[in-house]
Amino acid sequence: MSIPFKKSPIEFNQRLLFPSNIFDLLPDDHECYLYKDIFKQLDTTSLESQYSQKGQNAYHPLLIISILVYAYNHGVFSSRQIERRCNEDLSFMYISEMNCPNFRVISDFRKNNAAYFNECFKQSVLLAMELGLASLGHVSLDGSKFKANSSKHKAMSYNRLKEKEKELMAEVDSLIEKANRCDEEEDKEYKEQTGYEIPEDLKHKEERLKQIQAAKEALEKREASIHPGQEIEGKKQISFADKEARIMGKNGSFDYQYNGQICVDEDNQIIVAQHLSLNANDKNEVEPALRNMQETTGTLPSKLSADNGYMSGDNLEALTVPELDAYVATDKGEKKNKVSLDDSNRNLTKADFIYNAQDDCFTCPGGQILELKNESKAGKKTYQGSPDVCADCDYKSRCCKSAKGEARTINTDDKEPLRQQMNAKMEEKSSKEIYKKRKVIVEPVFGQIKNTGFRGFSVRGHGKTSGEFSLVCTVHNLKKIMKAILRGVVRSESGNLVANMA
Repeated sequence: MSIPFKKSPIEFNQRLLFPSNIFDLLPDDHECYLYKDIFKQLDTTSLESQYSQKGQNAYHPLLIISILVYAYNHGVFSSRQIERRCNEDLSFMYISEMNCPNFRVISDFRKNNAAYFNECFKQSVLLAMELGLASLGHVSLDGSKFKANSSKHKAMSYNRLKEKEKELMAEVDSLIEKANRCDEEEDKEYKEQTGYEIPEDLKHKEERLKQIQAAKEALEKREASIHPGQEIEGKKQISFADKEARIMGKNGSFDYQYNGQICVDEDNQIIVAQHLSLNANDKNEVEPALRNMQETTGTLPSKLSADNGYMSGDNLEALTVPELDAYVATDKGEKKNKVSLDDSNRNLTKADFIYNAQDDCFTCPGGQILELKNESKAGKKTYQGSPDVCADCDYKSRCCKSAKGEARTINTDDKEPLRQQMNAKMEEKSSKEIYKKRKVIVEPVFGQIKNTGFRGFSVRGHGKTSGEFSLVCTVHNLKKIMKAILRGVVRSESGNLVANMA
């Protein structure tokens, strides 16, 4: 006995007698309708002015940016896959208005409009603030690494670049000399051969030499901007594919990456500022973060929190803004250990030494004063005690670790008073209550971004990757606005988004 399975509707194999709208097949509450309303809020005037009236009509920039945002929101980043989805997926077809550009157009638009993506991000922030989704009451700053469109296997160190340059120059000179003898010795040298083998080899060597010299020059330029006046370490590397990407990583996993920095508002996890850094750590990221927030929102937040990766003198100095209340976690070298100094199992850290700002010195747990011994032009300071006093100190085994038996030293910089002020501030109970909110403000945002599938860039070069990072942050903000509509906090009215009054 056969089982009576359901049959396909008769319309499946028949053409409709009367035309219908295929988008009626989508649920009435499908998110693509909401996104279409959100995209209407974006202003593309600055892009439209760049188009010419001559030639074939171009795709409207709002159409392409809408397709890109919707695709990134659904974890589709390849331009070919975006085009495919726009021809196969009903919701993508609705967003593209069944007029999807070729994947080359999508790819070129993404490469060539970094400045507009940053402008688009600013529009998303201002729209969120206008709808009451961000108040800048408490903003948290954090960074995360994203893979560059390159490979660590297609790279070379500075020493290797110099060696390879010399090798190729010698080979090129040898081939040129050999090629110059071709006319005289052609019959004898090549016999039945064409005589073109050497010039082809020479062409290959010259092209390779140009690549090596270009990479070497780019590495020298990069290091000169980061460490002016300093000699370049031989182990410094550069990628041939993306010469501006840097080797970054931790726990033994290193690759060419960029450091994405975001400032997230507490209210609805709206990203209110972002930038893409070439630095592997976060010790100099506060100033650009505040500058970008000022440029985007026109103001600074009431409170700002950041983890101990931002605990540096330069960052603390950048936070000395009267209207800004900052909270930066102290790291292990700065934070006092709750274990008693009498605990013989614990080595003494810098936090166990008391800093006297008036006399600019440190006092060790044994009562000895460590005076300033050296100060560099860059502001680095070294304080040291007396070898004789340290030799007789009860804390010597847990404090002095010099193999040469030298007295204990403390290294800091000219921003030590700011560091001590933050140490004291973060010991307060109220500060700890404010700071602990950071982990639920900014950290989930990077998780949300990476869970959509975005973990690396599709373009190369710092300028273009900065544009793509702006696009990613825009996608995040528009997704939050869409969720606010679903919650009833925001509504669409005559093509505009308005906040529902509480």
